[in-house]
Amino acid sequence: MIEVLAAGPLMTVQDLGRPGARRYGVSPGGALDAFALAAANRLVGNPPAAAGLEITAGGAALRLRRPAIIALAGGDLGASLDGRPIPLWAAILADAGATLRLSGRRAAGGARAYLAVAGGVDVPVVLGARATDLAGGFGGVAGRPLRAGDLLPVGAARAGLVPAIGQRWPDAARPAYAAEPTLRFIPGPHLACFAPDALESLVAAHLRVSATSNRMGYRLEGLRLSYARPCSLSSLGVVSGAIQVPPDGVPILLMADAQTTGGYPLVGVLISADLPLAAQLLPGDGLRLVPTALDVAQAALRAQADALAAGPESNEGDLLAALAGA
Repeated sequence: MIEVLAAGPLMTVQDLGRPGARRYGVSPGGALDAFALAAANRLVGNPPAAAGLEITAGGAALRLRRPAIIALAGGDLGASLDGRPIPLWAAILADAGATLRLSGRRAAGGARAYLAVAGGVDVPVVLGARATDLAGGFGGVAGRPLRAGDLLPVGAARAGLVPAIGQRWPDAARPAYAAEPTLRFIPGPHLACFAPDALESLVAAHLRVSATSNRMGYRLEGLRLSYARPCSLSSLGVVSGAIQVPPDGVPILLMADAQTTGGYPLVGVLISADLPLAAQLLPGDGLRLVPTALDVAQAALRAQADALAAGPESNEGDLLAALAGA
């Protein structure tokens, strides 16, 4: 059992979402940084899609009511266990009663951390997943952000997990989080709707995540793209990473909780391999966009899949240090 002592600005139960529920109009949802959650799960011996906690910007505290193997991946939010700093991207043993704190963002480019615990967070499955759907008000814990006093059940860990303690994720196989990431996109299907220099303007712009952004999408300040002509479209399916441009010209980068269909023209679609970089941004953070080719996007996604398949690394020194609580 995990007890929430403080939840910070936004903490939710997330897994890899509900992609199969799109046909019902349900957002796929799930972790914004799916790679970090899947890696944290691999570190503690869970299936990659097991439910964990998405912790945004820090200010969070959790008490582990029984011994557990845990791992944090994603952004550096100043994690400590009973007052001692702990590493990211590594599996460690937490004693019964231990308190995990995430004090706050340590550097730009790392806004969200993902906590995995051996056995997974065992909230009920709704529409095939445990992820919290904030707009729909279901999944996770009553479809809402977590708050102080919540108790989260933990499932049974797989047998033979002691060797998982001390495992770490290789540095080279982690996303290259950055204070102002350059995100690659495939030019979209509706370029004819925009002025001829739209792509050049998008690439040249210094963009910033607006204060009105959330898990559904980021409004990108710093540029207004003009329509070349009135552009009325039938609604079409949209995915995480789609860059919509409403009539006001301010691009919107759709994220995990985005709607399943939309009618605004698309200037591009962020490549899947760069979604983890976008996931680590908060309002006020900067980014740049650069077009790329489909073969580059496919190669980058294959590299991420290969990294997840290869999994963590370990050695005897890591194991002994983790068991000693170092």
